[in-house]
Amino acid sequence: MLFDAPDFDNHELVLFGRDPESGLKAIIAVHDTTMGPACGGCRMWPYATEADAVKDVLRLSRGMSYKNVMAGLPLGGGKSVLIGDPKTAKSDALFRAFGRMVESLGGRYIAAEDVGITVADVQVMGRETKHVAGLNHGAAASGDPSPFTAYGVYLGIKAAVKHRLGTDSLKGVRVAVQGLGNVGSHLCQRLADDGAVLVVSDIFADQVKRVVDRHGATAVDPSVIHAQDVDVFAPCALGGVLNEQSLPQLKAKVVAGGANNQLSVDAIGRQLRTLGVLYAPDYVINGGGIINVAGEVGGTYSKEAILAKVEAIHGTLADIFRRADAEDRPTNEVADQMARERLAAGRVQGMAKVA
Repeated sequence: MLFDAPDFDNHELVLFGRDPESGLKAIIAVHDTTMGPACGGCRMWPYATEADAVKDVLRLSRGMSYKNVMAGLPLGGGKSVLIGDPKTAKSDALFRAFGRMVESLGGRYIAAEDVGITVADVQVMGRETKHVAGLNHGAAASGDPSPFTAYGVYLGIKAAVKHRLGTDSLKGVRVAVQGLGNVGSHLCQRLADDGAVLVVSDIFADQVKRVVDRHGATAVDPSVIHAQDVDVFAPCALGGVLNEQSLPQLKAKVVAGGANNQLSVDAIGRQLRTLGVLYAPDYVINGGGIINVAGEVGGTYSKEAILAKVEAIHGTLADIFRRADAEDRPTNEVADQMARERLAAGRVQGMAKVA
């Protein structure tokens, strides 16, 4: 039963949608709308089972609640997943059907890009609903959010390297980047510009070749990217990469990347701390994309204001790292507590306004 699922966290809404004509099989999860309408990306992936898709959307939507409130955004947390191969199963009919599904919620959920989904795909959804963001057109269009996500991850890596390795420079710092999609490739550019030494992997050979040719990176098989002898491991693909199997093979002293749900279970955070590995909580370090999208949702897009909020990620992570050390607690537990405290404060303020 969904209510008993380990990843169900008192979600406000979980909507299952099906359109046989287009082949749409989708799930929208709205976790919390205390701070505003739920906003989060739409992910398309060939999940092995429907249970895997449910688990993913539940975890991702909760992460969006925490991500948005930690970034100080007037948005709640939500996420959606489309079950299907983004390389072969896309069609205008499918995305328009999903747009109608989003529209049925009347603005309670706003969709944007995520893994497997492009700006063009979201624009097709937008033919059926106005509740989409990350577009290339319109008065407040924000476009592809991935460069902003990558910029925040880059700044987060700098904060983590400063805290754990004691240096402000990335020159000569060895970074293993897992996943070379939009976020991973932009991140590699910034890291290479700062003189970092890159080890990379991806399931798509063309993306690996592009980064190797451009930055002189070393390519390794995706199955061993987490086990490289590097200073920083930057997961920028799917979640769950830090688990009981991968943890004993980890050599990096810092884990800081753009992927969501990097910890297979929360308890992995404590194991990382015991091993002396500094973990940058994923929903904090990868908040740049939703910060960019929020500027569009607000109706008045200002790149300068967006960049200022993205640059604040560095300070937020530094505060989490210091608090974790002072309290001898895992960074993910500290970040979760901070997010819950902010959501609770938001609920109190909301009740006060109603009263």
